Amino acid sequence: MRGETPGVISPVPVVDRLPAILAEDDFLARYVSGLDDLLAPIYLTLDSLHAYVDPDLAPEDFLLWLTGWVGIEHDQTWSTERTRGAVRSAASLHRWRGTPRGVAEAVRLAFDGDVEVHDSGGVVGSMSPRGELPGSATPGLRVVLRVPDASRVDPRRLDALVASVKPAHVPHTCEIRELGTEEAGT
Repeated sequence: MRGETPGVISPVPVVDRLPAILAEDDFLARYVSGLDDLLAPIYLTLDSLHAYVDPDLAPEDFLLWLTGWVGIEHDQTWSTERTRGAVRSAASLHRWRGTPRGVAEAVRLAFDGDVEVHDSGGVVGSMSPRGELPGSATPGLRVVLRVPDASRVDPRRLDALVASVKPAHVPHTCEIRELGTEEAGT
């Protein structure tokens, strides 16, 4: 968390804001000047508040708060740059949440691999009733993650991530494959 900031001078000393009759009292002037040491870091923070909420500029400890504020679950294995990228892409992730694109973006962000999302559904517009519906009658989502080393991916973590970003009523399956390997029939 934030520590002491020695040497920071208050831009608005409290003694300068006292009525003249109180500022003349030496004891009171020394007493309230001690408040400047407490208020200076607050003024400094407020003056640079924009930097605290910018994922590219935020201090590392504040960056963890930002992940919670934008609804991104922070993974302890992420580097600082990866966390900054997650916060930066939060609006896009929320915009596409529950869609195949949103699932793919979330998995790609968390695991740095090639992601395929196969959705059983579809959307169609028709001017005539009883038209052919796209997709399958049974909902389902299949996520295939291709990474250089499949043993480094925790399947439970992948499953939990997909469960958190897909529609709740849609069952899903997750597959982890090494890059360059293909299974017959897929």
